[in-house]
Amino acid sequence: MIELPAFPDLASLPVHPPALAPWAARAEQTRGRRHAEAPPAGRSQFQRDRDRIVHSTAFRRLEYKTQVFVNHEGDLFRTRLTHSIEVAQIARGIARALGANEDLAEAIALAHDLGHTPFGHAGQDALNACMRDYGGFEHNLQSLRTVDVLEEHYAAFDGLNLTFETREGIVKHCSLANARLLGDVGERFLAGGQPTLEAQICNLADEIAYNNHDVDDGLRSGLITLEQLEHVGLFGRHVAEVRALYPGLAGRRLVHETVRRMINTLVCDLVATTAENLARVQPPSVDAVRRAAPLVAFSPAVHALQREMKHFLRDELYRHYQVLRMTTKAQRIIGELFAAFIDDPRLMPPRYRSPPDGDRPRAVADYIAGMTDRYAMKEHRRLFAVGEI
Repeated sequence: MIELPAFPDLASLPVHPPALAPWAARAEQTRGRRHAEAPPAGRSQFQRDRDRIVHSTAFRRLEYKTQVFVNHEGDLFRTRLTHSIEVAQIARGIARALGANEDLAEAIALAHDLGHTPFGHAGQDALNACMRDYGGFEHNLQSLRTVDVLEEHYAAFDGLNLTFETREGIVKHCSLANARLLGDVGERFLAGGQPTLEAQICNLADEIAYNNHDVDDGLRSGLITLEQLEHVGLFGRHVAEVRALYPGLAGRRLVHETVRRMINTLVCDLVATTAENLARVQPPSVDAVRRAAPLVAFSPAVHALQREMKHFLRDELYRHYQVLRMTTKAQRIIGELFAAFIDDPRLMPPRYRSPPDGDRPRAVADYIAGMTDRYAMKEHRRLFAVGEI
């Protein structure tokens, strides 16, 4: 078993926001928005981004989009909305500890899944297969498209008109072919640079959140067991620690005590390792962060533990036969909806029938990606079930 180093407890992190470090993104130095606007009153540019994201239609829809379990399978499982909130909470804590910009980290975290399809990764894979001959589908790019084009809130422009820094952070990865189409936010992929420290923080806060909370939901569902997880290094160490401290503890309390300690270990390791990287490189500005190698990281030992947990979840939870049944249903629902809408766009709402650029497949993908789980199932019944209208 991989040995964990000792970490400072989260109690040692600052309670009050420290002054921004030299490597932090500064709202007053933003590269700006796609459409010029008067500066916000009483809040920063990144706070304005966060507020626009929270009030967006796409953000509300995340409540009924799958994380692992389809929404109707239980009220206590995570959804894309609760996942996004949890990522934002973790990202803010890490950003504060490192002197980074909490508001930017929060905005990126809250927006990172706005373009996700219904039915989680199964839905994304199905829609990508449908779009194979039309440029493909990737949820990071769809999240950017959502905030740049699809949201309809403002009289003066399409989308939410977010700052460059938030938009850049939304795109976690991207092919070179797609990067060439993205303009300013695609430049770093072409040049081999990095995003802001805040974007790097969100990438790993996302990983911390979904690994640990998928463990929680997997146990709640009964698809994985404590006995299985005791053989996984990160969980095994912490559940043994909890049992030693609280003999006889069982059920949800045992699970929660274990998961919260795993999150604490991962966050503290990430903060400690990243602080070492920052001390070594000493980037004097956000532009220096962009030119450096990735700075936000786990230690090698904890990275190995995270990888072990990801492999366990992939093999035992995501490929569990009951989850694969949902995957098969999602592929059929999305595939059949896509084929029906491509064949006859009149079946879609008027907004999607005649896209200004004439790209019907992309308009169909926009419509399907914007659906919640239950709306996609309802649309499928309307089109294919006898007696439904």
